[in-house]
Amino acid sequence: METFKFITKVIFGLVFIAAGANHFINPKFYLSMMPPYLPWPYTLVILSGVAEVALGVGLLVPQTSQYAAWGLIFLLIAVFPANIHMATNPELFPTIPSLMLWLRLPLQGVLILWAYWYTRGGPV
Repeated sequence: METFKFITKVIFGLVFIAAGANHFINPKFYLSMMPPYLPWPYTLVILSGVAEVALGVGLLVPQTSQYAAWGLIFLLIAVFPANIHMATNPELFPTIPSLMLWLRLPLQGVLILWAYWYTRGGPV
């Protein structure tokens, strides 16, 4: 089980590093996800990208992985309004099937539980 947990933690961390880096490569996509009631959308996109990269890296460092996992949980909760905005405004995302936009909502819960797994102490 330790090997499985280690491998999935590396994958999880790398996914967040890649997603965070994409905030800088393709900020326009992330700007379209921002609910209109949030101020400073570009700043929030960049800050969330920085957070995803930093927390993804932190997850891969044994001394910081539990803290990073908690950070990822808070980040996933913080970006949930963007997922709701996407699901309830599918016309803004014509290249993404509406079903996929709605499936992102429960997926967020799965990602939170996945991150929570790494908050538990242990050798991994």
